[in-house]
Amino acid sequence: MRPSHLSTILDREFLSVNDGHHTPVMIWGPPGVGKSQLVAAIGARHSAPVVDIRLSQMEPSDLRGIPFRAGDRVEWAPPALLPESGRDPAHGILFLDEINAAPPSVSAAAYQLILDRRLGAYRVPEGWAIFAAGNRQGDRGVTYAMPAPLANRFAHFELETHLEDWVAWAFEQRIDERLIAFLRFRPELLFDFDPERNHAAFPSPRSWEFAHRALQKFDGHPALLLDALQGCVGEAAGIELNAYISHLDRLPDIEAICRGEPVAAPDEIDLQYAVASALVARALQHQGKPEADRVTGHILDYAATLPLREMGVMLVSDLYRAVGQPLFALPQFAPWAEQVADLMLYNE
Repeated sequence: MRPSHLSTILDREFLSVNDGHHTPVMIWGPPGVGKSQLVAAIGARHSAPVVDIRLSQMEPSDLRGIPFRAGDRVEWAPPALLPESGRDPAHGILFLDEINAAPPSVSAAAYQLILDRRLGAYRVPEGWAIFAAGNRQGDRGVTYAMPAPLANRFAHFELETHLEDWVAWAFEQRIDERLIAFLRFRPELLFDFDPERNHAAFPSPRSWEFAHRALQKFDGHPALLLDALQGCVGEAAGIELNAYISHLDRLPDIEAICRGEPVAAPDEIDLQYAVASALVARALQHQGKPEADRVTGHILDYAATLPLREMGVMLVSDLYRAVGQPLFALPQFAPWAEQVADLMLYNE
């Protein structure tokens, strides 16, 4: 399932706690695809805390609590890491990460917590949703087969990578536009994980974020940049990205395009991807400023000059995701839309 669709499901599951229709959700996926990040984004969207419990690092007593004597009885003191009514906010997310990497004794302790929302005397607060995540068997992670009684306590979804969803996220997070352009050019490298290969670094949404950080740190140190990129996304992908970036000196003048000056569009496909990503990034930088509409309008004008009309459609689609509905009100939008109307109808 693509991230944007699963995000909608998690969003509705979080809201459904209030009306009693919430079902605990298990998110499956290979390492690095953004399972934990997706859950964190739901919490941030609703200003709700996320209690992240890594079950693979726990003992059964860590979850159930410690017994103590109370008169002639033994009671249990629940761990402080679990959300508690009266102490924590009324709404939140209890996130059981790496659940299928937990020893069977720990996962058994989680059965009652997940389905019955209680563990001994402890009760999960009514306004809290329960989500869990884990790697698939065969992903070279430490996993145990999920017992049927535990699996039957979840609704199960498998998270997959999706370039358009990642690009939308990347522009929102101000990921380096050169990296976005590269993955537009080489989309198969967004996620390239083979559990049969014993490579420590490999391309994934998480490791491309690391590559973005490497670009910010080592961009002015060409002798170090290649090694830094390879350390993030692996040898082959690091070489390709470094070579791609090194050829961007042939890129047209992006600032001149934003000023509305006539600039010839490049014929090379890789440079067209780079120009498109750079222009969307510039539009985002100007949002909220007096010149925002003027700059975005000039970018629309330039989109009409790209040799491949499909490239112009991609540019404007990314632009819409970045700036939203105000794009349609710009005087340059209608002429551009009319120019590509036959292409849009064909795609439909």
